[in-house]
Amino acid sequence: MKKYYGLLAAFCMVVSIATEVMAQTPSGPPIGAGPYRPNALVELVKLDSTIKLDIRYATPNNFFGKAVYTEPRAFLQRPAAEALLLVHRWLKEQGYGLVVYDAYRPWSVTKLFWDITPPEKRVFVADPSVGSVHNRGCAVDVGLVDLRTGHEVEMPGAYDEMTERSFVTYTGGTAEQRARRDLLRKAMEQDGYFFVLPEEWWHYNFKDLRDYAIQDIPFSAIDSPSGSKKP
Repeated sequence: MKKYYGLLAAFCMVVSIATEVMAQTPSGPPIGAGPYRPNALVELVKLDSTIKLDIRYATPNNFFGKAVYTEPRAFLQRPAAEALLLVHRWLKEQGYGLVVYDAYRPWSVTKLFWDITPPEKRVFVADPSVGSVHNRGCAVDVGLVDLRTGHEVEMPGAYDEMTERSFVTYTGGTAEQRARRDLLRKAMEQDGYFFVLPEEWWHYNFKDLRDYAIQDIPFSAIDSPSGSKKP
């Protein structure tokens, strides 16, 4: 029952985001009603070098089959980044660490995802007319690393897999795979900072996501670790 209410809350938040008043610009990201907090993107590994990165969109190992990022880097708004570090430290006590597949994503990449995804698979990608929580710097895609081996652990489905195996309610796979997926969710949600996207076991949104505007800043234009834009 607790998991049911958790999923219901996550669904309601997604609906709330989708209904936020947006104005679509002719050639760029939508502009929300605001007001918004100042942009404060920070690079995760600058805050904690023990967080492992596996930025799939900077490699051909993704559903595109080619790199769409020019650099394998991960950024979040500072409050979200600091909350993620708390999760990472708790997991270390359980013998695991976080691996980050994606975090802040420029809006132009979200637009590219939408354009090349078949309509029947678009439940797994964000509509660019609304924008993604990734574009706000308030979403992170994560998995688990076994600290004994240094290897990523298996989940019931692969990262970015566009099937029912990605759902947090999926009952297939092995008991060990489901237990790891559920441990990740427990770690991410237990302090109330993040909530899972029901269709993607790896995707977690930060609770204050609506406080930040949609961005289309390339990684190369973000200073680290301050998060300010380069002049």
